[in-house]
Amino acid sequence: MKHIVVGTAGHIDHGKTSLIKALTGRATDTLDEEIKRGISINLGFTYFNLPSGKNVGIVDVPGHEKFIKNMLAGASGLDMVLLVIAADEGMMPQTIEHIDILSYLNIKKGLVVMTKCDMVDDEMIELAEDDIREGLVGTFLEGSDILRVDSLSKRGIAELIQKIDEMSEEVEEKNNNLPARLNIDRVFSIKGFGTVVTGTIIEGQIKLNDELEIYPRGKKAIVRNIQVHGNNEEEAFAGQRTAINLANIKVNDIERGDILAAPDSLLESMMIDVKIKLLKHEGCKIENWDRLKLYHGTREILSRAVPLEKEVMKAGDEGFVQLRLEEKIVCKKQDPFVIRTYSPMDTIGGGVIIDVSKEKHSINKHIGEVIEELKIKESGDEKSILEVFLKNNSSTYPKISDMMSYVSLSKEKIEEILSQLKADGKIVEINNRIIHIDYFDFLEGKLMRILEKYHKSNPLKIGMLKQEAGTKVDSSFKAKDIDAFLALVVEDDRIKIINNLISLKEFEVKLSDEQKKMKSQLESKLDSMGYNDISTIDDICDGNKAKKEVLDSMIGTEVQLLDDEYIISTKLYEEAKGKMIDFIKKNGEMSLAEFRDMMDSSRKICMIILESFDKQKITKRVENKRVLY
Repeated sequence: MKHIVVGTAGHIDHGKTSLIKALTGRATDTLDEEIKRGISINLGFTYFNLPSGKNVGIVDVPGHEKFIKNMLAGASGLDMVLLVIAADEGMMPQTIEHIDILSYLNIKKGLVVMTKCDMVDDEMIELAEDDIREGLVGTFLEGSDILRVDSLSKRGIAELIQKIDEMSEEVEEKNNNLPARLNIDRVFSIKGFGTVVTGTIIEGQIKLNDELEIYPRGKKAIVRNIQVHGNNEEEAFAGQRTAINLANIKVNDIERGDILAAPDSLLESMMIDVKIKLLKHEGCKIENWDRLKLYHGTREILSRAVPLEKEVMKAGDEGFVQLRLEEKIVCKKQDPFVIRTYSPMDTIGGGVIIDVSKEKHSINKHIGEVIEELKIKESGDEKSILEVFLKNNSSTYPKISDMMSYVSLSKEKIEEILSQLKADGKIVEINNRIIHIDYFDFLEGKLMRILEKYHKSNPLKIGMLKQEAGTKVDSSFKAKDIDAFLALVVEDDRIKIINNLISLKEFEVKLSDEQKKMKSQLESKLDSMGYNDISTIDDICDGNKAKKEVLDSMIGTEVQLLDDEYIISTKLYEEAKGKMIDFIKKNGEMSLAEFRDMMDSSRKICMIILESFDKQKITKRVENKRVLY
């Protein structure tokens, strides 16, 4: 079912609140000061039913210029706007500013409601209507219907409701498949229930007992109760104005501007790259380091502007800007925003968030590359955007949930695009870690340099231990990550792996005649040894450094290293491994005592051999027995 939120906009005292009372039968001004002064200060919320049966939430925003911050908070998440203009005054300064603001908030549907029509004659109404049509030229409301009403007599109200019903059919469905997000516009406490927040669900759905996060505070809360238009519900959907009763959170821990959303679903940053379009009004401009007020969702954030394409942006200009914020923003790519000057506070433009930024940009010799990347991110080409994201973030090994937050796509769509990128050779997967091919090339190059250095320092060793090399490439790599990474490098035909040792593909140990003679002697000594004679490297080499270097060159081929000290000839090792595998296949498991009896050796030696099998993942220990891995 489609869920609609309608909002009012317009100059102070043009009858927005009276219109809503005529539509719904309810007054939205609740503060004593609002009632006393006859003007809206805070946001008002109510609902009404359309003839088609749809239940519509409605937001009443203040019209006074002093309360533009409140107006912006209420305009976040609207599907449709009623621009309210009094017939006796026509277009006024705040009417124009509200239109400017709404044009940047991605609101595509709206109509004009001309109020107080019983207070003027027909000629005045015609003049006012001509004035309105002229004032709307070039705005998203150009050509919109203008409905004439009088809220006191309710003349024209039925026609207005019918028109809203017709237009509601054209409102796009919200995406319920994304992680939940609600911009908080009110926070209060109800005795016996605790903390309640309200807002419009921008994306996803919220269910009873969901654990959600309060951004940017990082606090978790449980959904205790959900109300939509005064009714208790099991769940609420994108597009609905909703009141959420939260457990485990205090009223003082939240404020308007915070976001209630699924954990780990949003981006946070102190800098954002944005595309800004300035209004064409005289005096609208941005210079480097101008202090601006950024309005995003229901939050106001102070920032400094750094234009990236020209030193000064003038009225009507459009371009990329980096905003350096004075407090953290929580957002998603393509979120809309509005900007106002710091002093005096005038609306000068708005745009969309292109990306959160980790690096400071400025106009310099590298800015061309930055601009090209921002153009890709702006384009909306999901595949290109995700590739750029992975290119810039592979070092952190982003999860699919990170990608969902960044490009605002469902898990299924992300997986589909990843399959395409993998087929294109743009990404690789290392034990479920998804990285861009450029970052893989970087890691592979790092491994090559590590091995070159190792071979230079150890010319008689056939290779470096896999675990040692893998952790030098990336200290976060676990054993399975290392195996998966090295397997990809082997596919590139750049390394070879012998047992647990890796080397460059072209590397070969080269022995002198004297070293070859030592090797022959060591081979004879090892061939003469049985399982009871297994010894340490130092004992076999008699403490001779030259012999030890030659023995190093045999490890992984003629000799197997059991642990840091003990070695065994490859012939004896393979023989013991074969007997052990046959025994376990026949009996299902093997104890240390059974292995010792089978090998006719000491308990100590057999334990060292079995632990080597465990390390090689040939066997694994289950209590006091071994089974095949």
